[in-house]
Amino acid sequence: MNRKIEQRIEALREVMRREHLSAFIFPSTDPHNGEYVADRWRGREWISGFDGSAGTAVVTLNEAALWTDSRYFLAAEEQLRGTEYQLMKEKIAGTPTIAQWLGQVLGNVQSPEVAIDGWVWAAAEAEELKAQLRRQGGMTLRTNLDPLRLIWTDRPAVPLNPVEIQPLELAGEACHEKLRRLRQALRQQHADGMLMTALDDIAWTLNLRGTDVHCNPVFVSYLLVAHDSATLFINKEKLTEEVKAYLKAEGVTTDDYDNVVNGLKNYFEYNILLDPNEVNYTLFKTATREVISAESPVKRMKTRKNDAEIRGFRQAMLRDGIAMTHFLCWLKPAVEAGGQTEISIDRKLTALRAEQPRFRGTSFDTIAGYEEHGAIVHYEATPETDMELQPKGLLLLDSGAQYTDGTTDITRTIALGPLTDEQRHIYTLVLKGHIQLELCKFPEGASGTQIDALARKDMWREGLNYLHGTGHGVGSFLNVHEGPHQIRMEWKPAPLLAGMTVTDEPGIYLAGRFGVRIENTLLITPYMETEFGRFLQFEPLTLCPIDTTPVIRDMLLPEEAEWLNAYHAKVYEALAPHLEEAERAWLAEACKEI
Repeated sequence: MNRKIEQRIEALREVMRREHLSAFIFPSTDPHNGEYVADRWRGREWISGFDGSAGTAVVTLNEAALWTDSRYFLAAEEQLRGTEYQLMKEKIAGTPTIAQWLGQVLGNVQSPEVAIDGWVWAAAEAEELKAQLRRQGGMTLRTNLDPLRLIWTDRPAVPLNPVEIQPLELAGEACHEKLRRLRQALRQQHADGMLMTALDDIAWTLNLRGTDVHCNPVFVSYLLVAHDSATLFINKEKLTEEVKAYLKAEGVTTDDYDNVVNGLKNYFEYNILLDPNEVNYTLFKTATREVISAESPVKRMKTRKNDAEIRGFRQAMLRDGIAMTHFLCWLKPAVEAGGQTEISIDRKLTALRAEQPRFRGTSFDTIAGYEEHGAIVHYEATPETDMELQPKGLLLLDSGAQYTDGTTDITRTIALGPLTDEQRHIYTLVLKGHIQLELCKFPEGASGTQIDALARKDMWREGLNYLHGTGHGVGSFLNVHEGPHQIRMEWKPAPLLAGMTVTDEPGIYLAGRFGVRIENTLLITPYMETEFGRFLQFEPLTLCPIDTTPVIRDMLLPEEAEWLNAYHAKVYEALAPHLEEAERAWLAEACKEI
């Protein structure tokens, strides 16, 4: 039994009894609806012990359950062991929704009241939860309680890390020009202003960066934009004199972070745009002016990279490719010598990246999964699970870096020695899916959902699949996950447009055996224009050899082998001039034609 988690649950239940609550729900997010959050808002992890980036914990007076997606099934199972939490596998047949489960377990409770902290729920999600609970027998939802204020006695404070300016030569567009374009976009939606709450949107708009969130160069704040003014709500200890002068010159005033409620109440325009999928429920309900409920224009503005950002991506990918080549050249001899583990190779790769100019840290926690650990989609080695690598089998290595001119995200699955026929077959299927997506040509404005099947078609023929998305946007020295565009099975209508970055990362995971994933970060570029309109294509930005030793050559179509050979020729040409002679020889062998 995990005594620490049980003590926390009991402390929560004491508050629930006092407040006459039947259940409390903890999401993964923060007041800014972030995927990755500052330590202060890791409440779901604190109450459950599960540390994945996606999940929702629900505690009643007698039971507890946690919902998460397929990326975390195995990890959650392990981390919840010894607690009373029941694992609920999202999108798996037979798994109830949170509301359905509460309807079942609270069926005998008269007029049950469920509670959430409205500060950490997006308005749209809170309203949807309200409706679902009503349909389950009239349960009501309370939104104004944060029990963690009472029971999390050593709760971290809101971060006070300093903010820095992203230079114009890297940002490519001045802050005041971005604000001008934003106001123009707001006028097209008949909106006089907006409240911006997404931290990466604020950082991009203001050309500022921070270190408040692990692996994400953002800072905790809100930005209120009106037709001729803009106010940044931020703890002023975070602002140097240089940043204060910069904001003033760009037409941005500042106020304390905690004053955002007053800022909304005193907002003077006729109406305000609030994105219900970003703005938290509490702030959404605070607005006193007419609310235009619509998607933030900043999301789509940010995803299309300008020339300076694209140039920065290319430079960052080159340095990242050099670091990856140093690492891959070192890896197999080091494994053969013995003593290397999942954690030690993670440290080695990070150290090699840190030698590169402009390196600022990793863009997410490295996934280094050897053999059966590779089947855990978002595996992160711990001292308890750390496995020694052997000169055989497969290593799945998903990693990335933050450089001041770009963000990288790359996965390579590496044969450390002899493989089984099954491993080679699965590897080649994944490679085929990866290449088929890279080869795709598609009409401007097509959705990622419309091309997702290209990465899966060969594995589908064999009854194989993966439940995560095939691709996500990547920020420009910002969050490694950026939207709204995605490539995935589920319908996502956001269009794919030239200038966007997106990953290509199909995979197959066989629980208890091994996993394979191959990922490049791509740039969407023009292809051709015909009487049927503009067509687009993908250009790989990632520069790193793909392991060809596991490939079953006869499974590749001629066009697939041709793409792989052309990609490797590009990788060698770009990286070779930056390597020592021995590494150049290794790279030539890794990139030779198949």
